[in-house]
Amino acid sequence: MRTLLLCLLACACAGERFKGVPEKYRAPLEEALTRAGTNKGELEKALEEAEGEEKEGVAFLVAYMPERDLTSMRGADLLLNARLAYEARRRFAWARSVPDSIFLNDALPYAILNEKREDWRSGFYRRFAPLVEGCASAREAIKTLNACIRDELQVDYNTRRRKPDQSPSESMEQGMASCSGLSILLTDAFRSVGIPSRVAGAASWHDDRGNHTWCEVWLDGKWYFTEYYPDELDRAWFLADAGRARPGDREYGVWASSFKPTGSSFPLVWDRSIDYVPAVDVSSRYISAYQALSGRQEADGSHVRLRVRAFSGKSNSPEDRLKVNVDVFQGKEQVGGGSTPGPTRDMNETLEFLVEKRREYTLKYWLPDGTAKEAKVLVKDAPLEVTLR
Repeated sequence: MRTLLLCLLACACAGERFKGVPEKYRAPLEEALTRAGTNKGELEKALEEAEGEEKEGVAFLVAYMPERDLTSMRGADLLLNARLAYEARRRFAWARSVPDSIFLNDALPYAILNEKREDWRSGFYRRFAPLVEGCASAREAIKTLNACIRDELQVDYNTRRRKPDQSPSESMEQGMASCSGLSILLTDAFRSVGIPSRVAGAASWHDDRGNHTWCEVWLDGKWYFTEYYPDELDRAWFLADAGRARPGDREYGVWASSFKPTGSSFPLVWDRSIDYVPAVDVSSRYISAYQALSGRQEADGSHVRLRVRAFSGKSNSPEDRLKVNVDVFQGKEQVGGGSTPGPTRDMNETLEFLVEKRREYTLKYWLPDGTAKEAKVLVKDAPLEVTLR
């Protein structure tokens, strides 16, 4: 009898604790709360105090948060994040039109990758909500945030930043960040005003030239890519590299972050041991986007092929070929990058870019000893081959 009463009491308590929580979260919530250990009470407090639609939001976060947060997240912090996220959703028409599944996974979460957990949402909501208040659409709000975030936060790309995975406060304190830090800033800014956003990136480009991280935003039922510095949606210097991604490959594929587990994890190049950041493979979309762009540009006759090779001496013999990293700039804007084929590659192979006709470009390249070089080239109406020595 005593055992039965205890069971009934436990069920009654669980029912009260999960009152208003959709049934689909109850099993993962029970498991999560068990793993929370001594922090269980903090999370239960947030669940109990959440009101209305916020109840589902807090339940989603607790059910799917990584263990590092289950054992350390304060209930008040979790509740504040949810309340501000839903306040932005009620305030902006574009946020109200976002499907619940996208809002919960890509606008509500308090973190993106493995950055330090902190209350960035309060400050960002105060900063950015007034700036987009008059925007008539999500597209206009995205453009506004892209254009103002650098001047608003006073943070620039700089390799002297303390670490790659900085939180917003860490980047703002230094005034500098890596591409990952900048992507976290921009993604959080979008989320603060109800625009779903996530971080995407590749651990390595197809030619082992490096890696990169950027943002994606949800607009009109699909994902678009963008970056911290002002740019157009689905237009960036890295598209040619992302367009050569290998689907399903953790190293050479393109992955986008998720809060809810997906069965895969985001490849964090600064700490390969971390596997608690869920991710989805989005390589195919970038491959399709690059192929479509290249096809349009060649079809309309506005672009032409720029081919680049590098040699160590005056001769063009196969054994003198050098593998060097080359970035292509039109003015201050980078429009492409890649590596020239080395001596073991087929002699007919060249590094190739599709560039706009009748423009001058700067090729910035690095010799094997690290020496930086530049070459100016004028592209006219015909394909051009350039030899770097």
